Amino acid sequence: MFLDFGIMAVLLVIAHILRSRLRLLQNLFVPTAIIAGFLGLAGGPQGLDVLPFSEKPAVTASSDETAGADETAAKTTTEPAMTEYPFYLVVLLFATLLMGHSKREKEVSPGEIVRNVGDTLAYNLASEIGMFGLALLFGALVLSFLFPGLNSDTSSVGGFSLLLSAGFVGGHGTANVVATVLRDSGGYEDAMTIGYTFATVGLLAGILGGMVLINLATRLGWTRMVKTANELPESVRRGFLTEDERRSMGEQTVSPIAMDPLTWHVALALAALALAFLADYSIKTLLPGKYSLPLFAFSMLAGLLIQKTLDWVGLGQFVDKAIMGRIGSSTSDFLIAFGVASIKLSVVLQYWQPLLVMSLFGVAYSVILLWFIGRRIFRNFWFERSVFVYGWNTGVVAIGITLLRVVDPRLKTRTLEEFGLAYVLISFVEIGMLVTVPLLVAKGFVLIPALVLAALSVGTILLSRIFVGWFRNPADEMREGEGPIVQEFGTGVVPNEN
Repeated sequence: MFLDFGIMAVLLVIAHILRSRLRLLQNLFVPTAIIAGFLGLAGGPQGLDVLPFSEKPAVTASSDETAGADETAAKTTTEPAMTEYPFYLVVLLFATLLMGHSKREKEVSPGEIVRNVGDTLAYNLASEIGMFGLALLFGALVLSFLFPGLNSDTSSVGGFSLLLSAGFVGGHGTANVVATVLRDSGGYEDAMTIGYTFATVGLLAGILGGMVLINLATRLGWTRMVKTANELPESVRRGFLTEDERRSMGEQTVSPIAMDPLTWHVALALAALALAFLADYSIKTLLPGKYSLPLFAFSMLAGLLIQKTLDWVGLGQFVDKAIMGRIGSSTSDFLIAFGVASIKLSVVLQYWQPLLVMSLFGVAYSVILLWFIGRRIFRNFWFERSVFVYGWNTGVVAIGITLLRVVDPRLKTRTLEEFGLAYVLISFVEIGMLVTVPLLVAKGFVLIPALVLAALSVGTILLSRIFVGWFRNPADEMREGEGPIVQEFGTGVVPNEN
C-alpha cells in the first residue's frame, strides 16, 4: 500500500510540474489529480504496465463439469490493489467533514439561513436533487429504450443512471459510495468503473464546459467582475502561488514538544475511521444481513462523536477546522488519482454508448438549469452564482470554485460565503439521499424515488419564487446591490443600468 501511494505521489508531483509548464493544461484548468490519474492509467496494468503497482489475488471457485460432485476447480486471477484504495479514502474523507472549530464560526439557525441566502439554498438544493431525480427518470424512460441490454444480472439501467448523478455532483468520492452499495446490495459488478468514468467525465465537462460558458458570458455582458476570462492571476493557472498570495493552512493547536500538530489531527481522523469500521463490524456481527449503513455515514458520525466528546471535556477548541479541511482535500486528491488510474478500459469500451448519452444528459441538464433557472432565481450576480453551481453539478465543489475565481477573482460576490451557509442544510439532504436512494435502486425501486426527487426539486424552486422572488431582468442588466460592489472591486463599468 505504501509503495502504491509512493508511486501515485510521484505521479502527482510530475503532473503538477507538467501543469505548471504546459500552457494547454493551464488554459484548460485541468486538475492535477486528473492528470496524475491518467498517467497512472497509461502506465499501470490497464496500459503499458510499466508502473509496479501491487496486485491482490482474487480466487474464484467454479464447478468443473468433468469432476465429481464434491470437486471444484479454482481459477486464480489478479487485479490491482489500488482498486480498493478509493473506498478507504472516502471513509477517511467523510470522517473529517464534521470535525474542527474555526474562530470565524458562529451558530446560524435554519431560519437565518433561509432568510439571508434563500435563493442560494433553493438553487443549490434543487439542482442536486433534480440531477438525481431526473437522471433516474431519463434512465427509466429513455436509456432503457435505447439500450435494453443494460438490464441484466450484472447491471441495471437504474444503477447506471444513478451513477451519473453520483459521479457528476459528488465526484469520485460519492461515485465510490453509490457504486459500493449497488455492488454489494444489487450485484452490480461494473458499478465502480462506471461511477469513476462518470466522475472523470464530469470533472472535465465541468472545467472545459465552464470555460466555454464563461467566455460566452463575458462576450454577452453577463459577468460583472471581469470583462474577459483572461484576467485570472497567472499563479492560479500555473498552480504555484507567489509569495504575497500564500496563506497559512491552519493553526497549531497543540505543542510540537508533546505531539506534532499535524499528527494530532491525522490521528483524530484515523481514529474516526477506525470507529466507523468497528461500528460496521459490530452491527453486521450482531444483526447479520438485516441492518447496515454505508460506511461513510458511520465515519461521519464517528467524527462528530469524537468532536462532541472533545467539546464535552473542554478540548474541542484544539481541533482546527482548516487543518481538517486540508486533510480531507489531500485525501480527495489521492482518491481522484487512484479512481482514474483504476478505471477498467474494457468496461468503458463495453458501455461507451450509454456512457456518452448519460454524460450528454448531465451536461445539458446543468446548462439548461443555469440558463432558465439561474438567471431567474438569483437576486444578484446571477451568472457568477450559477456558473459556480454548474461546476459543482458536473464536477465537485473545487471545480465550482475554480470557475468562480475566473469570473470573480477577488470573491466579492459573496457566492462562497452564501454557499457555505446554505450547505449546512443541504448536507443533511445530501446524506439522506446517499443513504436511502442507492439502496432503493439496488433493490429495483427506480420510478418512485425518481418522481419524489424530481417533485422536491420543482417544489424547492417554486418556494424560492414565492418567498425570495423571480427576476425577469435581461441577462446583461445590472440588478439591485451589484452596482457598488462592481464599481469598488470589479471592472468599474456598470452595463445597462436602469
